Amino acid sequence: VQLQASGGGLVQAGGSLRLSCAASGRTFSTYAMGWFRQAPGKEREFVAAILWSVGGTIYGDSVKGRSTISRENAKNTVYLQMNSLKLEDTAVYYCATSRGYGSSRAFMGALEYWGKGTQVTVSS
Repeated sequence: VQLQASGGGLVQAGGSLRLSCAASGRTFSTYAMGWFRQAPGKEREFVAAILWSVGGTIYGDSVKGRSTISRENAKNTVYLQMNSLKLEDTAVYYCATSRGYGSSRAFMGALEYWGKGTQVTVSS
């Protein structure tokens, strides 16, 4: 499975961005897709995930209420709409597939594939 993330960029605090991730290859076995991020000098942080078959969603505490993850099955694409962006949202955002779902630990602990990431920079 290949994952191509896009949509990152420079945005002012309080602004919005929509990230996209297109999956290709052996996508028929995808269980869950989602996003994690990593800021310089910090560990990976779970952002959001969606259960591919039925569309259930989970969010990390840091983005809950400000972000929405969605999918478009026909295009094998997942989206992350982020609103009310904060300086601390600055990071490289990675799209990933996982065999785990239900909690951030379950998703992050069973990662299968992830892409190269897209940089999100929030300025004051």
